[in-house]
Amino acid sequence: MTTPIGEFEVLILMAVLRLEGEAYAPAVRAEIEQRTGRAVARGAVYITLDRLEGKGLLGSRLAEADEGARQRRYYAVSPKGVRAIKRTLSALEQMREGLDPILGKA
Repeated sequence: MTTPIGEFEVLILMAVLRLEGEAYAPAVRAEIEQRTGRAVARGAVYITLDRLEGKGLLGSRLAEADEGARQRRYYAVSPKGVRAIKRTLSALEQMREGLDPILGKA
């Protein structure tokens, strides 16, 4: 069995998917903040990206930098990462099942 992933890890993976090849840390952070309205610490994004890459859920590449600019590391979700997102969302849906009377319809 694979190690479960947490809410913030799912948000990071989904942001990377949404950014379609343009996913570098500041863009991932901005995507999460814009879509969730939640403030995200810069360090948390970098740490989580590294952790997800270490788990094989993300891959990355360094892009060539323009003169005087810093190189950017771009991320992409691996097939293993897509499966992890699907498993997590499925588990959440199963746990939510039958709770509409308490939680209301989303």
